Amino acid sequence: MYKYDEIDQRIVDERVAQYRDQTRRYLAGELSEDEFRPLRLQNGLYIQRHAPMLRIAVPYGLLSSKQLRKLGDIASQYDKAYGHFSTRQNMQLNWPLLEDVPDILAELATVQMHAIQTSGNCIRNITTDQFAGVAPDEVVDPRAMAEVIRQWSTFHPEFALLPRKFKIAVSGTQHDRAVVQVHDIGMEFYLDANNQVAIKVWVGGGLGRTPILGSVIREHLEWQHALTYCEAIVRVYNLHGRRDNAYKARIKILVKALGIDEFKRQVEDEWSHLKDAPNTITEAELARVSKHFESMPYETLPQHDASFDAAIASNPAFSTWAKRSLHAHKTSGYRAVTLSLKPHGQAPGDATTEQMHIVADLADQYSFGELRVSHEQNLILADVKLSDLFAVWQKARAHGLASPNIGLLSDIICCPGGDFCSLANAKSIPIAMAIQMQFDNLDYLHDIGEIDLNISGCMNACGHHHVGHIGILGIDKDGSEWYQVSIGGNQGNDASIGSVIGPSFSADEMPHVVQKLIDVYIQERNTEERFIDTVRRLGVAPFKAHVYADKSIAKNEVAA
Repeated sequence: MYKYDEIDQRIVDERVAQYRDQTRRYLAGELSEDEFRPLRLQNGLYIQRHAPMLRIAVPYGLLSSKQLRKLGDIASQYDKAYGHFSTRQNMQLNWPLLEDVPDILAELATVQMHAIQTSGNCIRNITTDQFAGVAPDEVVDPRAMAEVIRQWSTFHPEFALLPRKFKIAVSGTQHDRAVVQVHDIGMEFYLDANNQVAIKVWVGGGLGRTPILGSVIREHLEWQHALTYCEAIVRVYNLHGRRDNAYKARIKILVKALGIDEFKRQVEDEWSHLKDAPNTITEAELARVSKHFESMPYETLPQHDASFDAAIASNPAFSTWAKRSLHAHKTSGYRAVTLSLKPHGQAPGDATTEQMHIVADLADQYSFGELRVSHEQNLILADVKLSDLFAVWQKARAHGLASPNIGLLSDIICCPGGDFCSLANAKSIPIAMAIQMQFDNLDYLHDIGEIDLNISGCMNACGHHHVGHIGILGIDKDGSEWYQVSIGGNQGNDASIGSVIGPSFSADEMPHVVQKLIDVYIQERNTEERFIDTVRRLGVAPFKAHVYADKSIAKNEVAA
């Protein structure tokens, strides 16, 4: 993984000192709330419903064991001994004291971490596939390019105050796991007809109040021009993006208003002045960054391991976990392991200090001291030998990290919602827990198969409900919490935005509503057909009819 050089460390250390003085001045009354707000947001600090929330950057979802251990220590010392991993591959602390944040940032700097640009109207954390570098379907390892983009975008003076926040995702695999189509800029790396690295560029994607899938603005971009082309896109957005209405300020609105052809024309015109500028990436620069992502010291191992096969055959619980939590690896004799942060009774995406320390220990012992954070809010050990998997499972299981539900209905993506967020219209976590308890039979979950269920507490869509096979959105009705349900959303190569099935529901009804949706699926599915496939084949109508046929629900029909 990328390791700071002297310049990197100096930049982060100086930012800590700067923010410490800004906080001192604010607490002394020398800065007003309006003056301090943009300063704290530039350092990842929000003021939430009950306390500040600090969002810590995890660039492209990659962590060292040392960094995760430090996050656990910070959560214990300055928070309530847990942290929340988000869909942007970052970690959030929900209870830090405002006056402690400079000390937290100083602690982060000791392990080459920060909270820079995790908030504010700027280019946010660059995200990518959690299996980058190890996925068998990977064509190009995108991590070095993600780091180049991170360095370019950090403290970029021209893009420090954009009309709204700006998000970039990169992917280098045949199957998109970085959700590039719902980002402001999505970059798909591939090998062209000449076996050269090229980029398919998407623009104008985004969820929130107006969910839109991105449009392809360029099918073939030579990798050397990744930064200059991104710069051209952001310049056009910065010039024309609306600043009079926060709800219409995202680049997706500009692209839709201009049309992709006109937007592309303006970008290409701007790019004509930038194409061979100093930000053109050289082979030497890419090599400098790429050396930090060299292949791990893998052993030469056979494709099969006798001890692993024996454990699978003799231990049903281990076998069940392995089916959901192990992922193919490009190197023979290794697997990637997803550690679930979705056990029943726990807020999805939360990890305690103890769990963070355990995962750090597992990474040190079994996965070269590195781990990943996924878009689905789980943790990944990317490089585990087959012969070590049973030991990893035993240790993870003992600490609540081995729920065999990866990709199943209870592996819920969920924002913190109204329990914490001041923007939320409704609580998310209690809904997630209630649904988990409704579907607490593991055999039944496996029979249902793969389903993405995503929950957001408001239209900002931090839980990405629009691209869930089942999406749940918290809404406010006359001061009461209600929930709107959509089906048919999907992430990946064939991404889609879900369709709302009808009027909203009370919190108590939600487990029953999800059960009704599953009942239709089980009754109507073809052999080996996933929930999303059945929805696409049948449409919304049969699901809606079954859900609203129940009079106990129908009586609560109110326009969403």
